Amino acid sequence: MNDSDEGAGQAVPSKRKDARRNKETLLDAAAAVFVTSGVEAPVRDIAAEAGVGLGTIYRHFPTRADLIVAVYRHQVDACADAGPTLLATSPCPRAALGQWINLFVDFLVTKHGLAAVLQADNAGFEALHAHFLDRLVPVCAELLEAAARAGEIRPDLDAYELMRGVGNLCIGADSDPHYDARHMVELLIAGLRRPHH
Repeated sequence: MNDSDEGAGQAVPSKRKDARRNKETLLDAAAAVFVTSGVEAPVRDIAAEAGVGLGTIYRHFPTRADLIVAVYRHQVDACADAGPTLLATSPCPRAALGQWINLFVDFLVTKHGLAAVLQADNAGFEALHAHFLDRLVPVCAELLEAAARAGEIRPDLDAYELMRGVGNLCIGADSDPHYDARHMVELLIAGLRRPHH
């Protein structure tokens, strides 16, 4: 596209960008409401949180299931996108891995309700689960590889296995006040350090 077309095409992409931003604002608001009030929270609470009318939400997400699926995907994407950012800004790869695992734990503990709701519609859940693995396993693998290359952790770790282990430690964590999943996950991550000979 050359410069003379610039003015003509400008309005459309920025309008699209605005629409995408509005949708993200909506999804962030819905996620926040779901975490505090559960996935059955009234849509008007979500509209209030996002500062939009009910119509706007229904235009983007005709059913509650559509909204739940979109929130889940949005949160998976945010968790995936955080990996490279943490790697670029952390003092060392191991610190980035630790922070990313914390985000992943937040996701698992707060999104457990979402997962439970979605299991009812199996096909939808399977597609989401595939999205979850496609997006998150490579990010985890990249963090593990960077920390292993830096000699900070053992080199023989499998990203899927680690995420599965972390996931298992998080099961039921939100309903048991005597169990601190984050603490157990910290112990697990501490155990990844390369053993000193």
